[in-house]
Formats: sequence, C-alpha cells, structure tokens
Amino acid sequence: MSAGGSTRAILAALAANAGIAAAKFIGYLITGSSSMLAEAVHSVADTSNQALLLFGQRVAQRGADRLHPFGYGRSRYFWSFVVALVLFTLGSVFALVEGYHKIIHPEQLSAPIVALAILLVAISLEAFSFRTAMVESRPLKGDESWWRFIRNSRSPELPVVLLEDTAALVGLVFALAGVGLTVLTGDPVWDGVGTVAIGALLGVVAVILMVEMHSLLIGEGATAEEDRAIRAALEATDHVERLIHIRTQYLGPDELLVAAKIALAPQVDLATVAATIDAAEVRVRAAVPAARVIYLEPDLDKALAK
Repeated sequence: MSAGGSTRAILAALAANAGIAAAKFIGYLITGSSSMLAEAVHSVADTSNQALLLFGQRVAQRGADRLHPFGYGRSRYFWSFVVALVLFTLGSVFALVEGYHKIIHPEQLSAPIVALAILLVAISLEAFSFRTAMVESRPLKGDESWWRFIRNSRSPELPVVLLEDTAALVGLVFALAGVGLTVLTGDPVWDGVGTVAIGALLGVVAVILMVEMHSLLIGEGATAEEDRAIRAALEATDHVERLIHIRTQYLGPDELLVAAKIALAPQVDLATVAATIDAAEVRVRAAVPAARVIYLEPDLDKALAK
C-alpha cells in the first residue's frame, strides 16, 4: 500500500469527520440527545486522530541520523498507537460516562426529528469515507478477509481508518436506534442506552487498535508470503547452496530489514562471494521491494565440506 493511498484515505476521513462533528454538535444543542453528543465527541476524536496520522507520516519522512540510523519510519506506528489511546479516552470513556448519566437521570429530547435527520446525513458521509478507505486498501486476495488484512497489514493508517469508519457507521446506527426508540416509546432512557452502546463499541475498537499497534511497535517480521518470496530468491541465487537461517523485521511500513546466513560451497573465492551477495540482494529486492535493508552473512556449507 502506497503512502499516497493512505494519505487519500486519511484526508477523506478528516474532511468527512470534521463536517459530521459540526453537524452533530448542532444537533445536540437543538435536541439535547446524549447519543448525539457522544457521536459528536466521537467525530472530534476521529478528526483529531486523522490529524495525528498525517503528522506521523510527516515525521516518518525524516532521514536517518546518528541517533536513529534506521530512520524514523516507526513514528507512524507510534502515532497510530496514540490514535487508539485518544479513541479510548476521548471517545469511549466519555460516551460511557454520559450514557450512564442519561440512564440514571433521563431527560426528554426536544426536536428529535432534527437528530434523526442529522444522523442519516452523517451515515451517508461516513459511508463515503469508508468506501474511500476500502478502495485505497484493496486488501482482498482470494479468500482474504478484511479482518485478515487488518491483522497482516504493516501499514498502520489504513487499518486505523477502516476500523474507525466501521465504528463510526455502527455507532451512528446505535445513536439512530437510541433516538428512534426514544421517539417511539417516549422513554428517554433509550437515548442513554444507545450512548452506552457507542462507548462500548469504541472501547472494543480502541483495544483492537492498541494490540495491533503494540505489535507493530515491537517489530513485526515479513508476512508469510513475503518470507516465502525472500527464501526462494536467496536459494535461487547462483553459488548459494542453501539458506541456513533468516530474520526479518519491518523498520517502518515501507522498509523491511532482512538478515540471513547463506551457505556457499567451500571452494568459492572471495570475489565470487561478493558477487553472490550482490546478486542475492538484487533478487530479494526484486521479489519484495520493501526489503531495502539487507545484511547477508556468507558461511561454508559444513555438510559439503566433509
């Protein structure tokens, strides 16, 4: 996934959420709906999160220096983790507290039709943002699911936007249900129930994001498909008898570190060793373009040396 695709998805989400947040706050001021307020705060959190993702991309573009010889690529993982924290604290906790308050002390809504109209418009705008994220990610390969894409992606922004947009759409449905049931039954408790449901949903999504970003921050290796391609490229290189062992780790969403020990025949001279390493690096980068940092250690094949 290109950085340009991630940026387009982030900008689409940023524009949609900023407009939706303003509309929801207006709706809350008119109706007094806690579901509407929870959704407004949720949209503010999402808007802030998209700004953080853009900032993380900007920081990651800094070149390597003495303190960070492998560059700043993991900044994108860090700021995506901050996004999960913001979603949990500003979105989930606020909605849970506000919903609890509205259930204990229910208040009648004024002009609920306004709230319903704003929620329906917000659903259409969120659907546009979600569709943009889906188009830019294009994750499905064969039987690959969206969940597998989120789990396997080494680029943090699109999974974050996809999960946020999914939570936003489902949260809007919860808010719509809460306001709608309040109108149908005349009981404002349903508005508080909808708000609690929104808070629980955001909490689940935030925890999923925290777990995923924590894994990326620690350092994830190549995907299974990339690992097979790298192994095949090394073993197909002339004069490489076999691959002894390999370690990989993503230094950033677009930069993979490959370290491997390769067995060469005992009679190979130094010039051939150097040429073999160069050829192996070319093959690996052709197979997996993200493999930008490669360290190969030549060794004798002990089995052939006997």
